[in-house]
Amino acid sequence: MSDRPTACMLLIGNELLSGRTKDANLAYIGARLNALGIRMAEARVLPDEEDVIVAAVNECREKFDYVFTSGGIGPTHDDITAACVAKAFGVALERNVEARALLLRNYSSAAELTEARLKMTEVPAGATLIENPVSHAPGFQIGNVFVMAGIPRILQAMFEGITDRLRGGAPMLSRAIGAAVPEGVMGGPLADLQSRFPDVEIGSYPFKRGAKVGAEIVLRTADPARLAEAAKAVRDLVTSHGVEPEETESGESGPI
Repeated sequence: MSDRPTACMLLIGNELLSGRTKDANLAYIGARLNALGIRMAEARVLPDEEDVIVAAVNECREKFDYVFTSGGIGPTHDDITAACVAKAFGVALERNVEARALLLRNYSSAAELTEARLKMTEVPAGATLIENPVSHAPGFQIGNVFVMAGIPRILQAMFEGITDRLRGGAPMLSRAIGAAVPEGVMGGPLADLQSRFPDVEIGSYPFKRGAKVGAEIVLRTADPARLAEAAKAVRDLVTSHGVEPEETESGESGPI
């Protein structure tokens, strides 16, 4: 594992691809991983199709340090994530005794555990459960793959319960500098700056605020000294165009 581990998120569900459901999980997980010093390197939205999910899990668990999935672990026929992950790892899908006991907390008797509800106790053999303090139906971890619910408040609760299983590096720091200079003017000089600071991510995001047109230049790196150097270079560039730079972020680690 590198000094700055990488992660991929697989967002699973036809409802995401159709636009029926708007995802709220990627932004949350990305921000939390950033604060833990883990870089979200890739995200994919997958249909409820076995071959696609199995292939993505196997590719991503080899390519990244951590893989997080959301969706597809409910009680209905199209909730196939657990079975797909089991197939990806080449292990059986089993009804987990501990998961059954946790799920039973929602009901007054075992008779209420219908076959559909018991489906939510099925996890790959050898997996470790992820607690669900909201509705008790657990997620699970197998290898470097963490399988969680799609409902945002449940996913968030699950994620907060696994942070002690994750090893991060130095948190990414950010600084944003606003410039009332069109991107078409700044594009070339910013490319030169990126060449000078290859270890700093430099992004340009255009804005139009009333009659003011310009771009917000966002800098990201885990090295505070390099962040300061790059920020000074951006401010000098903006000033060279006769415009006062506007610093809009403090550079503290956290959501960016």
